[in-house]
Amino acid sequence: MKGKYLPDINCPDDVKAIPEEELSLLAEEIREELISTVSKTGGHLASNLGVVELTIALHRVFSSPEDKIIWDVSHQSYTHKLFTGRGKKFNTLRQPDGISGFSRRKESEHDIFSGGHSSVALSAAYGIAAANKLDGNKNYVVAVIGDGAFTGGMVYEALNNAGRAGTGTKLIVVLNDNEMSISPNVGSLARYFAQMKATPRYVRFKSHTEKVLTHIPLIGKPLVKGIYNTKTFIKNIIYNSTMFEDLGFRYMGPVDGHNISMLTSALEGAKEVDSPVVLHINTVKGKGYEYAEKAPDAFHGISAFDLNSGEPVFSEPSFSDAFGKYLVSAAEKDSRICAITAAMSLGCGLEEFKARFENRFYDVGIAEQHAVTFAAGLARGGMLPVFAVYSSFLQRAYDQIIHDCAMQGLKIVFGIDRAGFVGADGESHHGVFDAAFINTIPDITVFAPTTFKELELAFNKALYGCDGPVAVRYPRGVDIELPYDFNSSFGDFDIYGDSSEKIAIVTYGRCFGEACKALKMLKEKNINAFIVKLNTIKPVSNLAVKEVLHCEKVFFFEEGQRFGGIGETFGDKLFKFDYNGVYRNIAVEGEFPMQNTVKGLMKHYYLDGEGIFTKISEECEKNG
Repeated sequence: MKGKYLPDINCPDDVKAIPEEELSLLAEEIREELISTVSKTGGHLASNLGVVELTIALHRVFSSPEDKIIWDVSHQSYTHKLFTGRGKKFNTLRQPDGISGFSRRKESEHDIFSGGHSSVALSAAYGIAAANKLDGNKNYVVAVIGDGAFTGGMVYEALNNAGRAGTGTKLIVVLNDNEMSISPNVGSLARYFAQMKATPRYVRFKSHTEKVLTHIPLIGKPLVKGIYNTKTFIKNIIYNSTMFEDLGFRYMGPVDGHNISMLTSALEGAKEVDSPVVLHINTVKGKGYEYAEKAPDAFHGISAFDLNSGEPVFSEPSFSDAFGKYLVSAAEKDSRICAITAAMSLGCGLEEFKARFENRFYDVGIAEQHAVTFAAGLARGGMLPVFAVYSSFLQRAYDQIIHDCAMQGLKIVFGIDRAGFVGADGESHHGVFDAAFINTIPDITVFAPTTFKELELAFNKALYGCDGPVAVRYPRGVDIELPYDFNSSFGDFDIYGDSSEKIAIVTYGRCFGEACKALKMLKEKNINAFIVKLNTIKPVSNLAVKEVLHCEKVFFFEEGQRFGGIGETFGDKLFKFDYNGVYRNIAVEGEFPMQNTVKGLMKHYYLDGEGIFTKISEECEKNG
C-alpha cells in the first residue's frame, strides 16, 4: 500500500488519530488502493468507491468492535477491511486463502455478521441491539444498507419490527442512496434543514425542549403534539420521509455522503437519539474512477481489468450470454415469453431482452420470493415466464417454488445461473445447493446442459417439451470443450465410450468435460471405463441406472452437495435394482466451499480430470 496515512492504519483508532483536514487525502489514498487491487483480483469496485467517506466517518464516530457495524451484503466493506487490520494483506482479496470479498466473522472481530446476500443487515442489527438492551449494554449497532437492498421484503419486515423497539434501543440504519441525487423537491432550503437537524446540538436541543414542554401542567402534552403535527406536515412536504417515521424511526437526512465533516456530524447526531434512527445519505456509485462512475453496473462485480481503459482483461462469451441470446431468439417467435430478474439483468444476460422486449421484461428488485410467485401469476394468466437467477439467490425462494409453483403445476422455467462453483466470491455464492434442494420437490423437471449448444436444446425442451415447472441449471464461465467424437442427443442421458465395460462414471453438467479427460487418462493406465452423462437430473431415468447394473464399479461425480444430491438419488435407484457392486459418490461432503478459482475447487473436490482419474485408479488398485 502507498500513501501518507493508509500504510500505517492497523486499527480503527488509527483512523481517529488522523487530523480532520487530512481526511480527504486519506480518501484519495483509499480509492487508489481499491482501484489498483480490484483491477488485479476482480471484485465489487463501484459500490466500494461510493462508501469511502462514509466508512471513514463511521470509524471516527463509533468504536468497533464494541460498537457493531453491519454491512448489508457486505460487498462494500473493502475500506472497512483496510481499517481493521487487514490492510497488509489486502492484495490477497478474493484469492485462495486470502481475505474475503465479503464480511466474514471468522476473518475479523470487526466483521460482526457474515454477508453475501442482500436485505439482511437490519434484521441482524436489530437482533443485536435488542440483545444489548436486555443486557444493559450502551453500545451502538449500525446497519449500512443500500437503496437497492430496500427492494427486498425482509428489510420492511425488519423496519416494521424494529420501529416498535422504543427508547433505549441504540440502533442506527444508514440508508446509502446511490441511485439518484437529492430529488428536485429537496432544494437548497431543504438541504440546509436536513444538515441542521442531523447535528448533535439540534438533537439535544429538540429532546430537551420536548421534555420541558411535556412537564407543563395541563397544556404541555397537547402543545408538544400540536408542534409535532405541524412540524411533520411541513417536513413531509420537504422530505417525503413519512414511511420511516410512521414505522417508529427518527428520520434524518438526506446528507451528502461524500462530505466527511457533514457525515461525522450527522452520525454524532444520530447517537443522541435514544431510539431507532434512519440516516439517509446520498453517494455516487463508482466515485473517483471515471469508468466506474459512467458505468456503475458494469463495475458492480467485475473481473480483473485494465486500469487505463477500464476494459476486462479476460472477456469471452459466457453461459449467461448464451442464455440471453437464446431467450431473445425464442421471444421473437413466441409473444408469451416473459423474462424476470431479481436486480441481475446484466449478470444473467438479459440486457438485450430488456432492450428488445421492454413490455415483457420484469426486474422485480432484490426479491426472489416475489419473483417466483409473480412468475406463477404470469403462468396462471397464460404467459411463459422465465426467471433467470443465480443458484445461490434462488435458495431464498424455496417455499415459493414448492407452494406457489410445483404444488400448483404451473409452467415456470427457471434459468439457474452460476450452478456449481463460482470462484472468488466464495462460500455465500457457490451454487452447490440447488440440485439438492430442488431434488426434494415433487413434480419439477431439471436439465443440466454441458455446452452452449446443449443449453439451447435444454431451454427449448423446458419451454415446449415439458409440463409444469422446469429448471435449467448451467455453470459460470465459458463454453466447455468436449471430445470430437461425442455427439449429444440431449435425451434423458447419453453414453460416451464402450457401455460393455465394467467400470462406469456417472456425472452431469461441467463435470462431464472433466470425466472425458479422466477417461483418456484411465485408458492409458489400462483401466477401461465408460461415462453415463445425465442430461435430465430430475427425475433420474431408470434406463440410465440400468445401463450400469452390469458394472463392477460405479462412480458418481457431482459438483454440488452429496447429501440429498443427484448422486444419492442415483445410488438409491441403483440398489433398488439389486445392484451388488461398488458404488462411490464423490461430491461436496456437507461443507461450505471456500473462495478459490473454479479450477482450484474442482481439483480440491476431486472433480477435475486428474481428481476423477485418481479416485477411480485408487479404488481399482485397492479392490482389484
